[in-house]
Amino acid sequence: MSSRRYGSQSLQRLLGRWQESPSRTPLWRQLAEALRLLILDGRLALDSRLPGERELAAVLEVSRTTVASAMAQLREEGYLESRHGSGSRVILPEQIRNVPTQMGTIMALDLSTAALSAGPEIHQAYQQALYAMPPHLLSSGYLPQGLLSLRESIARHYCERGLPTQPDEIMVVNGAVSGLALILRLLTGPGDRVVVDHPTYPLAIAAIQGASCRPIGVSLPEHGWDTDGLAATIAQTSPRMAYLMPDFHNPTGRCMDAATRQAVADIAARTHTTLVVDETMVNLWYDAPPPLPLAAYNSDAPVITLGSAGKSFWGGLRLGWVRASSRTIAALVQTRDTFDLGSPVLEQLATGWLLENAHDFLPRRREELAGRRALCDTLLRTHFPDWRYAQPEGGLSFWVELPDALATLFATRAEGAGIQLGTGTRFGLAGAFDRFLRMPFALPDETLRSAFATLQPLWQTLNLQANTGKIRKII
Repeated sequence: MSSRRYGSQSLQRLLGRWQESPSRTPLWRQLAEALRLLILDGRLALDSRLPGERELAAVLEVSRTTVASAMAQLREEGYLESRHGSGSRVILPEQIRNVPTQMGTIMALDLSTAALSAGPEIHQAYQQALYAMPPHLLSSGYLPQGLLSLRESIARHYCERGLPTQPDEIMVVNGAVSGLALILRLLTGPGDRVVVDHPTYPLAIAAIQGASCRPIGVSLPEHGWDTDGLAATIAQTSPRMAYLMPDFHNPTGRCMDAATRQAVADIAARTHTTLVVDETMVNLWYDAPPPLPLAAYNSDAPVITLGSAGKSFWGGLRLGWVRASSRTIAALVQTRDTFDLGSPVLEQLATGWLLENAHDFLPRRREELAGRRALCDTLLRTHFPDWRYAQPEGGLSFWVELPDALATLFATRAEGAGIQLGTGTRFGLAGAFDRFLRMPFALPDETLRSAFATLQPLWQTLNLQANTGKIRKII
């Protein structure tokens, strides 16, 4: 299979405002830093090929020597591999943590990931799982649908939330993204359209594109969801499915109200469009629990629900599940043998214990996270008063709007200070949302304070340069 090749116009859009003027940093180094950030941020896919130096120099309006010097620097650092006549291929250095950054520092703080560290309950869950393991050692351990005891526990939780569910309507998978990839394998083919919220979860975009499907975005308004836009998009594009995150949407943190859920379910029933509903954040609510699961609002709507242990308990617990009709689950089980043979038994036992004991530790964790959300809100208002955002109803991050499209350039400068930021472009299609950042608040208080104190002067300098026209706009 041939690797993807980026066109010069596509790469120009991804780079955005990469050039600073005036600056003590040579132009070729600025370009190398911007390209490096795209690679580290995942927006330049590994093994993809970049346009030729002459072509890229023309579209960026710089000399070929500038481009050649930037490429040479990235090759030396281990980010590019070049062969005569084949162009430059994107790779990662063997020792990624020792890669030089803008100021020669080592990446120290990751603000691009919104995830929880493990609490003491994780150790206890694995301990209990080891106690429960011996009887399972007598079997092959291949369970394509998942342990019955875990499926019973998951089904019981759906019933408690108002959605009657049987164990044969549950399938255990290796995380929600793995479940989405499996659903895409079953329901779609190359070139099919998949409707998504815009912005949406980056790994969902990657899974959809990885299945050779086309993600079609429905823009989220300032508040809530645009159900008219969803209905119109489905009518105009005839998608195979739609992927939505109604429960503390990633990255915005908003929660879909009951009336909107009813409208969305009715649209799906009327158009026979399968909805894949991602509930990975459903337990991370702070002000009020979410309404009934979307699948409960119209029995005629084809809804497949994804759940995960990663956000509620620990990201290292790579386990998720799919809830669907028993017929769909049976089809997914048959399709699974093209992916894997099942999920690890030990992790399934640990997840079962966590689900059964969640009432003992999740309220405390939500209370702790609500305090960090309040601290992050205070830090944002204190250090960055010109940023706009809405208080997230749940989840693990703020979706912040900057006064100008400076997210990529700001992230480049933050990287030089040892902080990795999640730019809005990761959550959009075709480089959209360069006015936005996703700012997680799950880190310890002192870490958040230190990070914001480091970022403030970087932003002040960048914003001043933007306001005085000292940053060249690449459009």
